[in-house]
Amino acid sequence: MPSLVVEDYLAEVHAAHAEDLSGAVAGHIPEMAEAVDPDAFGICLATGDGYVYEVGDTRVDFTIQSVSKPFTYGLALADRGIEAVDEKIDVEPSGDAFNEISLDPVTGRPRNPMINAGAIAAASLVAGKTLEERYERLRRAFSRWAGRELEIDEGIFAADYAAAHGHRAIGHLLRGSGVIEGDPDPAVELYFRQCALKVDCRDLALMAATLANGGQHARTEERVLDAPLVERVLSVMTTCGMYDAAGEWVADVGMPAKSGVGGGVMAVLPGQIGLAVFAPRLDRHGNSVRGVNACRQISRELELHFLHVTRARRSAVRSASDLRSRPSSRRRTPEEHEFLAEQGWRAWIYELHGDLLFAGTEAVMRELAGRAPESDAIVLDVSRVAEIADVSRRLLEDSRARLDRFDCRVALVDPDNVLPGAGDGGNPVFSDSDEALAWAEDVMIEKAGIERATAEAIDPASHALLDELEPSEQEVVHQVLEPRTAEAGETFVARDAPAEGIFLVLSGEASALVPGEDGEPMRVAVLPAGSSFGKRSAITGEPHTSDVVADTPMELLVLTPDGLRELEKRAPRVAVELLRSMFAQAHVGAERGAVEAPPES
Repeated sequence: MPSLVVEDYLAEVHAAHAEDLSGAVAGHIPEMAEAVDPDAFGICLATGDGYVYEVGDTRVDFTIQSVSKPFTYGLALADRGIEAVDEKIDVEPSGDAFNEISLDPVTGRPRNPMINAGAIAAASLVAGKTLEERYERLRRAFSRWAGRELEIDEGIFAADYAAAHGHRAIGHLLRGSGVIEGDPDPAVELYFRQCALKVDCRDLALMAATLANGGQHARTEERVLDAPLVERVLSVMTTCGMYDAAGEWVADVGMPAKSGVGGGVMAVLPGQIGLAVFAPRLDRHGNSVRGVNACRQISRELELHFLHVTRARRSAVRSASDLRSRPSSRRRTPEEHEFLAEQGWRAWIYELHGDLLFAGTEAVMRELAGRAPESDAIVLDVSRVAEIADVSRRLLEDSRARLDRFDCRVALVDPDNVLPGAGDGGNPVFSDSDEALAWAEDVMIEKAGIERATAEAIDPASHALLDELEPSEQEVVHQVLEPRTAEAGETFVARDAPAEGIFLVLSGEASALVPGEDGEPMRVAVLPAGSSFGKRSAITGEPHTSDVVADTPMELLVLTPDGLRELEKRAPRVAVELLRSMFAQAHVGAERGAVEAPPES
């Protein structure tokens, strides 16, 4: 699939269907056919926090028509309660066209509130003493769903209601079966008033997003409908919202939805997004041709089918912090410390968790896009991500490339390789967050042109990997450590070479290098005195995945795999303490004086 940045993606979907001029505008009311451009076409996607992506004719007013039915049904449920509404309206798919003049032969009730008979019955249940009072209550409720004041198209209402002989017949049928008590005409008129309310594509997308939010408006945060009632509305939309094409819709698109002869289609992915399309040309079912096809493509490519989402959406961002509040454990010179304390806001780490699906990934990428122009580096920690959808992988890849345009470097913390190949093209991948934080600091320091100074040599006993051990324990460890030296420019750890051990730097400085996008070596970490690296390779036996090159003459101590095994034999408790210290540094090293090098070393 092409670019998955959402604005560009929707533009591609729009272009893919823009030339489809099949179908015809609803012609039963000439005034409605004359009021719209038959070739108008707009797509909107609204997120749970109210951000709207849009392309095409999204600001064009049209009458909501039957897309109103779920909201009137919800209002009836709120006014009368589920049991009282169930006594009047069933919730079974009818298999009939939306305007069928029939009731269930057994119950005598409309089969569901999405067909005209059920919608008229729902209108009759809206609270109010007079028709005007009930209409104003309904209009205000719809306005709360949209987040702005909605008004009626009086011309279309008058023309539509004047020709509503079949609907009046349905009203009298409902009166005869006892569903409507009293004169049915006010219920029929209220139904036509609700259908004539003017909306645009953005309105429908936000109304859908509010349904996705369980009834809390995506922007105003007002509680528009209680969550249990929203569940009932969405359930009926799933099975009945697309009339006699409902089964095909659920199989192909898999989102609760509602269409209208005005050309609108509204779809909801609970807990994630709202989707709306406006395109007036209709198919034989009375559904927008381009609306249905666009929704089908978006659902397939963004993996939005509700049966694909096997677990409830959790918030994608566990935490977000800049390097002022979360520095690495890397030993720094005074100049570096001062710089990072002042400018640490220019680098961020985002910890993601749960199931990384489209909606969560989109929210993260949107925030990063706003952060990138003022940032030098961003770290995405996916170590706590349980499941990642294919669309999220593609969105991450595309967004990382776009962040590069702002000269904002991006790295991942991905110890379990949930994003295989993410390091291709020069994006470093680390096994723990402290390694990535040190990398981000190095990026900032290098961009600032600060002259790097080699840290002073340290005593082995003060190395952060050993300083928590008792003196007697340190002595045992020193017995299995192998001293080494490296000359400036020497590659003393080679990429793809067998694991050599855990390196403790006592003096000097080295760089960990990986091939960049252009094939040239790219530094992913600087390893000064007090740092350690090579743990993962030593413990797992995996080859080193980066070159480590001495920038200056170096003195090191190496705990080789044989040395580690010997330590486990001689002093198993000390070996356990040493391993505990290694893992502790990876996660809480911000207050310590050591750093773990990237997994490449």
